[in-house]
Amino acid sequence: MLRYRILLLFFLGSGLCFAQETGKDSIQETSKDSINEYYVRFEGDSILLSSIELDEVFLFGKLEFANRKEKLSYYILRRKTLKVYPYAKLAAERLVELNDSLAKIKRRRHKKRYTKKVQKYIEGEFSEELKKLTRTEGQILVKLIYRQTGKTAFNLVKELRSGWRAFWYNTTAKAFKISIKEEFHPEEIHEDYLIEDILQRAFASKRLERQKSVLDYDYAQLSNKWKNKSPEKED
Repeated sequence: MLRYRILLLFFLGSGLCFAQETGKDSIQETSKDSINEYYVRFEGDSILLSSIELDEVFLFGKLEFANRKEKLSYYILRRKTLKVYPYAKLAAERLVELNDSLAKIKRRRHKKRYTKKVQKYIEGEFSEELKKLTRTEGQILVKLIYRQTGKTAFNLVKELRSGWRAFWYNTTAKAFKISIKEEFHPEEIHEDYLIEDILQRAFASKRLERQKSVLDYDYAQLSNKWKNKSPEKED
């Protein structure tokens, strides 16, 4: 009962902190140096807060398609994107772990030995699943790796192995019409924007675990740019 009385006094006291003049378009402002600011207390928290930090929220527009073919293409792209995103996320996490560990290793010889062990581990973790990907799924994965790391798959291989190994990977990928030098530019390429849109909707619905892109672009601005703009109208 005492707790409810304290809360009641708190809200009554808060109500006394606000005053409004009867004059036109004028509101009395309280000094920020006074104790008349409005504060919020959460249950179980002893700290008074003058503001509440909220999660970023996106308002998604209804999906609209010009025809059945365009609609089918989008849903195929969505299925493939949702399938390969976890691999790109995992690759980014492994890269961060590797770089953090290498920063703590002083000797170059030890760094090389540690990197080789991590390479074998990653290959064992990825290889069997990646073999099951289709060509288009593989290309989307390459783009998402760039989204998550800011580096092309080619450069990652080059850094972790050698230039010749990267060249060999790229030549092999080309045989299947996959470029591991592919980047991700949703501000310039319509398909990349659609991939980003698919990811943002999946994050919002908790279908995928959000991992922020290292690239510098704003999804809301991208949506405004591509709204009512078809791929044929790209400059």
